[in-house]
Amino acid sequence: MLTALHIENFALIDHLDLRLEAGLNVLTGETGAGKSIILDAIDAALGGKANQRLVRSGSAKALVEATFDVPKDIQTWLAEQDFPPADGALVLRRELTLGKTLRSRSFLNGSPATRPQLEGLRQKLVEITAQGQTVLLGSGDRQREWLDGFGGAPLVAQRQRVAKAYEAAAQAKKRLETRRRADQQRRDQLELLQMHRQDLEQAQLDDPQELDNLAQEHDRLNHSVDLQQNSYAAYQILYESDAGESACADLLGKAEGILIDMERYDPAITSILAMVSEALTQVEEAGRAINAYGASVEADPERLEEVEERMRQLKALCRRFSRSLPELVAYRDEVVRSLAELSGEGQSIEALEAEVEKTQDILGEACAKLTQLRQGVAQQLETRLVNELKPLAMDRVQFEVELKPIAPTTTGADGIRFLFSPNPGEPLQPLAETASGGEMSRFLLALKACFSQVDPVGTLVFDEIDVGVSGRVAQAIAEKLYQLGRQHQVLCVTHQPMVAALADAHFRVGKQVVEAAGVAAKGAQATEGETERTVVRVLPLSPSDRREELAQLAGGESHQQSLSFAEALLSQADSLRAKL
Repeated sequence: MLTALHIENFALIDHLDLRLEAGLNVLTGETGAGKSIILDAIDAALGGKANQRLVRSGSAKALVEATFDVPKDIQTWLAEQDFPPADGALVLRRELTLGKTLRSRSFLNGSPATRPQLEGLRQKLVEITAQGQTVLLGSGDRQREWLDGFGGAPLVAQRQRVAKAYEAAAQAKKRLETRRRADQQRRDQLELLQMHRQDLEQAQLDDPQELDNLAQEHDRLNHSVDLQQNSYAAYQILYESDAGESACADLLGKAEGILIDMERYDPAITSILAMVSEALTQVEEAGRAINAYGASVEADPERLEEVEERMRQLKALCRRFSRSLPELVAYRDEVVRSLAELSGEGQSIEALEAEVEKTQDILGEACAKLTQLRQGVAQQLETRLVNELKPLAMDRVQFEVELKPIAPTTTGADGIRFLFSPNPGEPLQPLAETASGGEMSRFLLALKACFSQVDPVGTLVFDEIDVGVSGRVAQAIAEKLYQLGRQHQVLCVTHQPMVAALADAHFRVGKQVVEAAGVAAKGAQATEGETERTVVRVLPLSPSDRREELAQLAGGESHQQSLSFAEALLSQADSLRAKL
């Protein structure tokens, strides 16, 4: 039950502390007085959508704080959500702060709360039926939700099983389709990889450096004559000259002889002699080596042609696969591995088709069970709703829940429509096409009354549920709201004096124009030049105040007539309370 509401700088409300009672709480006031702002504040505290317009003009921050009695089942929910246990009261606080964007923060008993957490908590605390919600009565999805909600835990649990079976069937179908696409892709890829492997294996790619080695061999073979001639020239310079000139070895030999003679007279020459002797040895070895190299170099046109052909083959493969030779060798190994993997097909298409069939059967059985439960619940709802509508001046109404087979979805295999006939002799038609505005309001109220026995929500909020009705119908709606107030706390915005007369607690909502300085003292800054601001005030009414308010709602030819009518309404309300 909502026990208290504290609001600061929210829309037109500068400051408000409101204490609510058990039973039927009624908010009355002129059109545009700000009654719906109270409901917007409750919605905001419970995590509803917020925008910058909710922060009072001239203020940087709005605050809404809603205090609830702790429901019996809430402690378990708090523990599941890692909140500390609630001690006597549950306080929801919403802070809206203006900056470059609107910043919103929510708290539960002082601890930060996320929007999903608030949505889960909202379902346990408050249900708000706003203006225009009767339009939703024509929605097949909403009708399904109402029917399933009326069915309670067994039906909801079966619907969860259907959703799980549907997901399993969808996944099995997806795996089959993926496997079929993959099978075709696998065949195409196998064909391509087998062709690649054949080409690469025929090329006998064993050495990643083969192309570099071939390039070197190609240069040697292509310049064999030059290499022979240069070898011979180098040999003559180093070791033996045919031109009558002294070779390097001869000159070093002469130098060595001179140094040997000098060493007999000065031992300091020894180290120099050693270097010359070593140089002579190396030159002689180099001469013999270059001579041997020159003898080994031969022109080999056939080998040169083979090298050039191999180089062309390797370069063509590198261009085709856009890889260097080392990368091509690695790719050859990768192709071999991929072919081995693709050759193992994994789960067969036949096995996947069998799995799809099995999951479809499970889904069908789950949907059939859900349909069976819905049929039983539909009969119960039909009987209960007709009984709830009879006191609302609809004593000969007909109502039927139609279930038509549809393709399975996450919510079952039933298309659901509420069929309605308010007048005897008229055929049943879809609710949205048949009911008038007043009938839709009564239907929605009767529906809420049906849910009152199975709905754990402690507080029901109605925003002008009685709009568009008058006279006997308004009286019937008033009695139904009062009856709901015996099982739930009801908060109702109304213009009907008959509804207000039956209230357990009556509040008048109105706008006042006050001095801007007085508003600024409560946290809202006045715009420069402003001397007055509009604020919303909510006053709990005493018995005498209630009589005046009911007279205002009723109107009449004279104020005295209105007062007399108000007194009659209050007297009638006392009599009805004794009966209801």
